[in-house]
Amino acid sequence: MKYPGAYTPDLSQRDPHPLLNKLFVQRWSPRSFVKTNISPEDLASVLDAARWAPSAYNEQPWRILTSTSETFATFLELLAEPNQKWAHNASVIGFMIAKKNFTFNAKPNPWAIFDCGSAWMSLTLQARKLGLYTHGMAGIKKEAIHDAFHIDRQEFEVVAGFVIGLLGEREHLEKPYIDWESPSLRKALPEIWKQGVWTK
Repeated sequence: MKYPGAYTPDLSQRDPHPLLNKLFVQRWSPRSFVKTNISPEDLASVLDAARWAPSAYNEQPWRILTSTSETFATFLELLAEPNQKWAHNASVIGFMIAKKNFTFNAKPNPWAIFDCGSAWMSLTLQARKLGLYTHGMAGIKKEAIHDAFHIDRQEFEVVAGFVIGLLGEREHLEKPYIDWESPSLRKALPEIWKQGVWTK
């Protein structure tokens, strides 16, 4: 199913390479959502996209915990208060959790969080393909999440939070969020791509 948003965002200020797939440019992180039901099949496809992300030694260290209609309020309370003010209209709240140690030798996996980032990008692009939007969040109550779901601190690390939902009108947001509600720009490619030698 393709989910229609409340409006079409203005992406005209974004300057992608002409060969870049448009899905990357269409992905951004809004805060205005309209509460809607995402079908179980569509949600499963979004989470399955994370499953196919690359990882060191194919460890697949990501674990993804998502809300249901019955537990949504609990998940919302585990966000930092500024994020609760807008995330309540999202359809799903989730937490990305990293398994700290390798399964095959029980040694620390220093790439676990990096690999969770790969899973996150896969997830968010599949959501966008369906017409849905995501917003990742550092503003979460990590210790409270461990406690609320009895997540072993020795074995797992709570990395980040996120929401999935249908794009809503920006006018529904209060300040300062309404002022931030537009697709952000990116640094020029030469600023991030260094060839042959290191430059600042």
